[in-house]
Amino acid sequence: MAAAGLAEISDVDIDSDGVFKYVLIRVHTAPPSDAKDAESKEIVRGYKWAEYHADIYDKVSGEIQRKGCGCECLGGGRISHQSQDKKIHVYGYSMGYGRAQHSITTEKIKAKYPDYEVTWADDGY
Repeated sequence: MAAAGLAEISDVDIDSDGVFKYVLIRVHTAPPSDAKDAESKEIVRGYKWAEYHADIYDKVSGEIQRKGCGCECLGGGRISHQSQDKKIHVYGYSMGYGRAQHSITTEKIKAKYPDYEVTWADDGY
């Protein structure tokens, strides 16, 4: 899959309101063994239905693999999305995957929600 295929995968898909777990995933145009020729990008996925960070990664990685790409989880955390106040706060970590780089996550979210106040912190679970 070429870089155009990566463009078809949205950078951010999170629930529209509430507090929920999220994961930061790197998507490759080829499996990691071919990584030197692969193009990649990071995507953010966060959903209220997920009991564990792995639940999100398992669902999303299956979808990505069906598109012919590979992926790896870079870490996780939590998102507090207050749509009425136009605020998103990224924080915490995943017990299984470790702490995601919240600075990358917030940049991705700011691009999708330019009229929101988007903040992050390393503290909290």
